[in-house]
Amino acid sequence: MMTGMFRDRDTAEAAYRCLTNRGYNDKDVSLLMSNATRDRCFPADEPVKTELATKAPQGAAAGAIAGGGLGALLAGLAAAGIAVPALPIIAMGPLAAAFAGGATGGIAGAIVGALVGRGIPEERAKLYQRGIDEGGIVFGVAPRSDEDAEYIEREWQKARGEQIYRATPEEVGRAR
Repeated sequence: MMTGMFRDRDTAEAAYRCLTNRGYNDKDVSLLMSNATRDRCFPADEPVKTELATKAPQGAAAGAIAGGGLGALLAGLAAAGIAVPALPIIAMGPLAAAFAGGATGGIAGAIVGALVGRGIPEERAKLYQRGIDEGGIVFGVAPRSDEDAEYIEREWQKARGEQIYRATPEEVGRAR
């Protein structure tokens, strides 16, 4: 698992674009952000016009993907019910499954627990939690190769990503 945090829509778009350029799709990418961040960065009433072309999953609300891009993908996912019940957070991708059983311990405990369960050290997970609380957007992806991991890290740094972290195979193994 490789994770990074992004502070605004532009940096999040760049981070997601680097993944799609490498062949990753919405099923490969995890994303965590607060509802407030979604409303600020990807308002539902804004026509989304970005360069990023993505495909929202089947069943997303009609018209939600009309503009293309990450904003449309998030709108489609939110419309499809990916908002985490009982928590003010949006989760997509493999990490969303960590919330499927219901959130316990409040938002902080749920986010930290989900990240630790994917091999992210607890102190790093707490930094991501703080970043989400402050309006950040956290991405996670399991790189398919060392070459992909190096590419993603380089591109996320160019996109002004923060707290970019690549879990070691041992950390991921211990989490399972």
